[in-house]
Amino acid sequence: MLTIRPAAERGHVRIDWLDSRHSFSFGEYHDPRHMGFRALRAINEDVVAPGGGFATHPHRDMEIVTWVLDGALQHRDSLGTGSVIRPGEVQRMTAGTGIRHSEFNASTSEPVHLLQIWILPERAGLEPSYEQKTVPLDGTGGLRLLASPDGRDGSVTIHQAAELWAGRLKAGSDASHTLAAGRHAWLQVARGDVQVNGQVLHAGDGAALSDESAVALHADSDAEVLLFDLA
Repeated sequence: MLTIRPAAERGHVRIDWLDSRHSFSFGEYHDPRHMGFRALRAINEDVVAPGGGFATHPHRDMEIVTWVLDGALQHRDSLGTGSVIRPGEVQRMTAGTGIRHSEFNASTSEPVHLLQIWILPERAGLEPSYEQKTVPLDGTGGLRLLASPDGRDGSVTIHQAAELWAGRLKAGSDASHTLAAGRHAWLQVARGDVQVNGQVLHAGDGAALSDESAVALHADSDAEVLLFDLA
């Protein structure tokens, strides 16, 4: 079964420095029909204006993964981490017992476009931690592992039985991912137009897949996608 979450139906917040769209209920946007999917709690697509950003704020008991599409994001946190996240780099922050951080556009002239993902952890009370790795996408159509429970193949380690894959697909190319029995998937289209198990999705669209043995992708245009493999 495949259920599409159209881009235009997402929650939308627009202020002077931020244009944000929420696939699931988040902040002041609340829709009881869209509270998350399996362990996936948030997919926020943010465009932050030059010089703008999120001032220091707290989180607890959440795995937070950031994937930058364009531009650069400046991160600072209460663990003492200071870093800049750029396209081709994945960031994982385990909020655990409590962490404070800020995120600002690292540029004074160009916007930063990113996806921030929240995944529920396997248990509460984890020790807060931070990880950032380079996972370049070569554009040949295959999927690369960004995050996993065991940190294999150069991925960051998340504390949940979930995997996050990314692919940059050329127009006309195909990619696929096999789902083990009892597993579910969420496909988020970051850019372009793709077919997912025969259904057409466009930039910003998401799709929940259950009772499927595989996720088959075909790019109708150059595209970038994130695929979540979930318990």
